[in-house]
Amino acid sequence: MNNLTCFKAYDIRGRLGEELNEDIAWRIGRAYGEYLKPKTIVLGGDVRLTSEALKLALAKGLQDAGVDVLDIGMSGTEEIYFATFHLGVDGGIEVTASHNPMDYNGMKLVREGARPISG
Repeated sequence: MNNLTCFKAYDIRGRLGEELNEDIAWRIGRAYGEYLKPKTIVLGGDVRLTSEALKLALAKGLQDAGVDVLDIGMSGTEEIYFATFHLGVDGGIEVTASHNPMDYNGMKLVREGARPISG
């Protein structure tokens, strides 16, 4: 899958299987780790049925890049912002597609200090 339409201005999201899958999630995790070089990040996900698989792929990519991952479990985006800041870690990723239909999923990425990453 070489479709890059899942990369939006303020997040990454798309229809599962068409625009986003576990391989892309692994690549995003690996790139986040290699480019930003965080020591530790928090990772969470919403209630969508596909969130756990995407979280696992992200975590593997991050760990392959040498990043320690603190999985905070089921969470909302605001909890990722809070945990990133409160725990003083180097970043965070929330797996969510927010208000989009259930066949979508995505990610919101933040840096240290809970600063959003946008394109």
